[in-house]
Formats: sequence, structure tokens, C-alpha cells
Amino acid sequence: MSDPIDQALHTDMVIDITTIGRHSGQARRIEIWFHNLAGQLYITGLPGKRDWYANMVAEPNFTFHLKDSLQTDIPARARPIHAEAERRRVMAQIIAKLGGERDLAAWVAGSPLVEVTLDRS
Repeated sequence: MSDPIDQALHTDMVIDITTIGRHSGQARRIEIWFHNLAGQLYITGLPGKRDWYANMVAEPNFTFHLKDSLQTDIPARARPIHAEAERRRVMAQIIAKLGGERDLAAWVAGSPLVEVTLDRS
């Protein structure tokens, strides 16, 4: 992996994201974890409603800010994952990566989950 962005996507975990507020239309930036599962990127969180997720559902284009080993901003697009089988498959991998101390059923039922596609053109 000679590309610094690829390296950061495989080693880093904490990023910022900037979404567009679904009501205000204003940019909203927060810190969050992302998960790289075999090269596919995901963002999730604890079960519950999240403004960042509602913003991504309303406007899937956002900015993915690497900020740990490399500082760069990458245009991105979110695909909310609703299908239970896909949610279960992805969440099980994320929970295993995090140490397995979470309730898979609760995460599948109530956590926000998006697949992230970066625009590196």
C-alpha cells in the first residue's frame, strides 16, 4: 500500500464527517469512527437516533475528513443500509472487530449504518 490515503483507510479509525443539515441546510461537522471491512467503508454508532444519520438519509453526499495519520478531505456518498440480512452481516463484522462485547440484535435493530463510497477522482 503505497498510497497514503489507502494506508490511512486501513490504519485509522477516527475521522470527522461533514453532513448537510436536513432542516437548516448548514454544514455540520462531527467526530466519528469508521470501519474498514475488507476495503469497504462503513459508519455506524450506538443504537438510537443520530442527527448525522438523518442528514445522510436526506442528503447522502458528505465530506469524509481523515485526520489521524493523514489530514485530507475526501468527497463521499453514503448508502443507508436497511435490509436486515445485510445489516446483520455488516454489524457482526464490526462488533467482532471491536471485541465482540456488544448486543448484535440491538445494533441490528437500532443502530444507524451507512456504506461509504469515496470519490477519489
